[in-house]
Amino acid sequence: MKTLVLVRHAKSSWEHNVGDKKRPLKKRGKNDATLVSIAFKNRELVLDKVYSSPANRALSTCKIFINNLNFDNSKLAIVDELYDFGGEQVINFLKTIDVNYQNIMIFGHNHAFTSICNIFGNSFIDNLPTSGLVVIDFDIKTWEEINKGNTRFTIFPRDLK
Repeated sequence: MKTLVLVRHAKSSWEHNVGDKKRPLKKRGKNDATLVSIAFKNRELVLDKVYSSPANRALSTCKIFINNLNFDNSKLAIVDELYDFGGEQVINFLKTIDVNYQNIMIFGHNHAFTSICNIFGNSFIDNLPTSGLVVIDFDIKTWEEINKGNTRFTIFPRDLK
């Protein structure tokens, strides 16, 4: 059994004259990421590894989660393939994850993450919102075998307000 936790980056700001990879989070984004990470912590799912897109908004969201989950920073890896909007690079990356990791969390972007939730999960998600979290379980032995799984639960900021 393998478990994938997908988190779309929190709401980012367009107010700064910076490139896409450098866009920071808005205050609302920081607040939503905090709400979702605390709600997730209450689910008591132990993570083996966390991966994040190198984009500032994704990595900043990831760091909010890591802090609130008291997760060991040394188990975080920044992965260029997660800076993907279509999903193919993310799926290819998932297939390379170490077989010894049972529960992983990834931070990235739409439309890739909404697509992945619908490709692999069994609950349709129209649009994974910013700071949205989806947990999908897979009856597989290796990540290379990733296929249709079971959407265990979702946590969206709007449901926590």
